Amino acid sequence: MAAENEPKKPVEPKASRPWMPYYPPMQDADQGKGLLPWQWARERLEKSHNYMISTTRPDGSPHLVPVWGIWFEEKFYFSTSRSSRKGRNLAANPNCVVCNEDLHEVVIVEGLAEELPDNAIPAPLYDAYPVKYPPWKLDPSLGPIFVVHPRVVFGFPESDFTEASTRWHFS
Repeated sequence: MAAENEPKKPVEPKASRPWMPYYPPMQDADQGKGLLPWQWARERLEKSHNYMISTTRPDGSPHLVPVWGIWFEEKFYFSTSRSSRKGRNLAANPNCVVCNEDLHEVVIVEGLAEELPDNAIPAPLYDAYPVKYPPWKLDPSLGPIFVVHPRVVFGFPESDFTEASTRWHFS
């Protein structure tokens, strides 16, 4: 049994094939063959310096913008102003998509964003942020911190697209 002060180990999502009917290997009977391990996606999300986040404007049109953030315990954390376009979009509709910067090994996270109260921000983020983005620090007084809770994640490695593309479902 883990000690009370140890972080919970996140439950790994379930891997499967994405639905891609025009790529015949995707229709193989053995749906588990060649799937990427979750660690593949996690590593790319952790090491990415820049991310793209897509939100939806009130009129239904998309909005895509780069952000800095931290992948931590199977969630994505970032900061933005409530008055920014993405902040206003998320206030009206928390559905969003986040992806890492390397499109040769892209990881696409579909989920729900939630603005965190200051006391709910994981303490390790305060140390991780200035290491990743010197000299900046994570400062909720400059803008709220959001967490994206993934629902489904896709991994598409360009080098083995038809054999290794993977979808992970979170409970």
